[in-house]
Amino acid sequence: MAQLLQPETATTDPRILRSRRMLMESLARLLIKKEFEDISVQEIADDATLNRATFYLHYPDKNALLQAMTEVRFRDLIGRRSITFTDCYGALRAIALGVCDYLAETTGCPTQLTRMPLESSIIPVVEGMFKEGLALHGTTPGVDAALLATTAAWAVFGAARRWFQTRNRISAEEMAVRIETTVTPVLFGS
Repeated sequence: MAQLLQPETATTDPRILRSRRMLMESLARLLIKKEFEDISVQEIADDATLNRATFYLHYPDKNALLQAMTEVRFRDLIGRRSITFTDCYGALRAIALGVCDYLAETTGCPTQLTRMPLESSIIPVVEGMFKEGLALHGTTPGVDAALLATTAAWAVFGAARRWFQTRNRISAEEMAVRIETTVTPVLFGS
């Protein structure tokens, strides 16, 4: 899982990056004012000063935009902590720590994002990271890699969410180690 910091859809075209950034910033601004369900694609495009067709060139719907925004934020959290993926085990701990950070920062945020089910935005990102790693390193014969990635993503998210909801909780770093210890057998066998 050493290569997990590069999204599969990475692009370097500055026009594409600019449009995507504008759409993400627009959604973030609108979430301060409105519930996610009440925001339309047209409102996002208008706020970003782009047309609706441009929106659909980048994202199939507003849920995909939210997921992309979450992925950027999640990867930024990992980058800010200077976490590196030196091996599969280190990647698992880094992902767990990133999820803990994401929960702590998102739920402390004064926007409408805090009212949304966080799992709908973070689980697909974490699952994608596990799929990338499993594609690079393979799985035990007979094991469904997609199902394994889904299982690991939910396990990491569930443990991190429980940690976040606990009063007088341990540090995120310590929780990441505990999550790593618990999820390692799921991903890599005993």
